[in-house]
Amino acid sequence: MNIAVAGTGYVGLVSGVCFAEKGHKVICVDTDKEKIDLMIAGISPIYEADLEEMMKKNYAEGRLNYTTEYAAAYKNADAIFIGVGTPELPDGSANLSYIATAARQIAESVEQDCLVVVKSTVPVGTNDKVEQFIKDFLTHDVKVEVASNPEFLAQGTAVRDTLKASRVIIGTESKGADDKLRKIYEPFGLPIVSVSRRSAEMIKYASNNFLALKISYINDIANLCELVGADIEEVVKGMSFDGRIGSSFLNAGIGYGGSCFPKDTKALKYLAKQYSYDLKTVGAAAEVNKKQKTKLFMKSCKRLITFQGLKVAVLGLAFKHGTDDLREAPSLDNIALLLEQGADIYAYDPAASGNLEKKYPNEIVYVHAPEEALKGANVCFIFTEWKEIKEITPDTYKKYMKTPLVYDGRNIYKTEEMKNAGVEYYSIGR
Repeated sequence: MNIAVAGTGYVGLVSGVCFAEKGHKVICVDTDKEKIDLMIAGISPIYEADLEEMMKKNYAEGRLNYTTEYAAAYKNADAIFIGVGTPELPDGSANLSYIATAARQIAESVEQDCLVVVKSTVPVGTNDKVEQFIKDFLTHDVKVEVASNPEFLAQGTAVRDTLKASRVIIGTESKGADDKLRKIYEPFGLPIVSVSRRSAEMIKYASNNFLALKISYINDIANLCELVGADIEEVVKGMSFDGRIGSSFLNAGIGYGGSCFPKDTKALKYLAKQYSYDLKTVGAAAEVNKKQKTKLFMKSCKRLITFQGLKVAVLGLAFKHGTDDLREAPSLDNIALLLEQGADIYAYDPAASGNLEKKYPNEIVYVHAPEEALKGANVCFIFTEWKEIKEITPDTYKKYMKTPLVYDGRNIYKTEEMKNAGVEYYSIGR
């Protein structure tokens, strides 16, 4: 099938590449020519495991291409997937301007009947508006239907999450649209759940908000564990045997970040507010998460008089391992506080240092190995559970640091091992 994809961010590019991998002929559309040229050269604009190799393979085999010429891409497409960004506005609502731009370009370009599929995360009811918007601006006498097909990929595992998804959600208002989407996904061999468009939109928000709730809940319990003398890891182990609870998203730490959870919790609260409904659980999750991000810094302030003139090693910058994304990363909140107090920060991250350097080009020293950050350091903060950081042995901190004082936001080490290595060690919920 001929598929066009609007947008080449995480959602658009990964979806397009995976469609090509499954045999469809795909063209990805973006307004940024430099970005398009990079992708044609086989270079991925995002840090994502396995993506670049698949891009090169499918481009070489003629199933995948990239362009800035949206009219030519949409003209004879059987299906057009919209995967553009929906960033939050100051009031917490979703910015739908990129969706509107893509919809109008599609309306003015399509010359045959086609299915427009919105993969972007949008408020409930948006797809109804997109369909009407396209009909308002159609320049040819063709039939265009709009479907909702929310993505459930996680950064760092986006390709795997797409090719081996737990389910594919299809939200349509006609059997024809449902059949066409099913045909597109048939080569994937995945479970398909067909629902209405509005239910599909809500499934995306409800799923992401539930995961955010789980993270904030276990962090809240971890904070209480510290006060009463319990160990959060032992508590989670006991909870996880209950099939109703499970073990996923129950790793205590310094909160969630990234492009989805913070934005989607605000968007769902905003949506509920429009109907005079207060989503108290979602609001509580966001509040817990906000405080959790700087919990380690607050702990360190009880131990130290000041950070002025201290060398501080920061290990991990990205909001999670496997990505170079700094959006809503806990490291940002803590780095801002450390700089405010006059700390000399030496930062290490195998992927995200370049992105932070755009924000702090001169205030931070960026190093290429954890040992460079630790050498002579007075304090160390761990914000991301990269493999390269998890492989640092406890005695390495004792060996390299001037004062082996470690604040671990990801509970990487066993407390006893750090104590035996002569490291003063603080973690979450233990």
